[in-house]
Amino acid sequence: MAEGVRIAPLGERALIVAYEGGIDPVTHRKVLELARSLEEQPFPGFQEAVPSYASVAVYYDPVAAGKADQSEKPGRTARGVQAKVAEWLTERVHSGAATGSGPRAGCTFEIPVCYCSECGPDLPYVAERNRLTPEEVVRIHTSRPYTVYMIGFMPGFPYLGGMSGRISAPRLPTPRPRVPAGSVGIAGTQTGIYPFASPGGWRLIGRSTLPLFRPDQAPPSLLAAGDAVRFLPAAHPDGSEGL
Repeated sequence: MAEGVRIAPLGERALIVAYEGGIDPVTHRKVLELARSLEEQPFPGFQEAVPSYASVAVYYDPVAAGKADQSEKPGRTARGVQAKVAEWLTERVHSGAATGSGPRAGCTFEIPVCYCSECGPDLPYVAERNRLTPEEVVRIHTSRPYTVYMIGFMPGFPYLGGMSGRISAPRLPTPRPRVPAGSVGIAGTQTGIYPFASPGGWRLIGRSTLPLFRPDQAPPSLLAAGDAVRFLPAAHPDGSEGL
């Protein structure tokens, strides 16, 4: 196993490759490099690589992987196949994912957001908690680009890193039963966007009308891990001004 990397089972058809180092751009680049390497040059039975903050979940077909492994007799156990897949992944990590072309070149997306107490009912709370005005919260939130570290929770939901700790806020003690689609939220020092109406516990500070998940397009998710997002203040969906 490569130093600073842990490979562990994730059920019977997947393994997780976890990097030490926490949530930071250097670790995330390693995550994206491995995912890209596996997609470009997959091992036998490979199905999908799902990157997150500091790990990659690797899904595979155990039957196809077992047939491709000529080092063992036919009929080897699922555990034996998983051990072989772990060996393949260890070799790939040791190579520094050099068999791939590096992470996908990320795109930058500008996302218009209406920041107001109607679209962002927790905006006053975030401001008061951090001893700021709502206008200052918006200015800080829109002052920098954010990295899409992963897509999860629901299709198209981007977990964005790089938010200033000056506007951090804890999740709600009890999640809302319905968060409107397009809502922009804060949870700790993360920020994200709800692509659909759903339950949710993040602190809502605004709302966008830009569709993040388009099932009739390929890929359906507008954003992908490695992309960058910039938020732009925008008018209320009804045409009135925000802050």
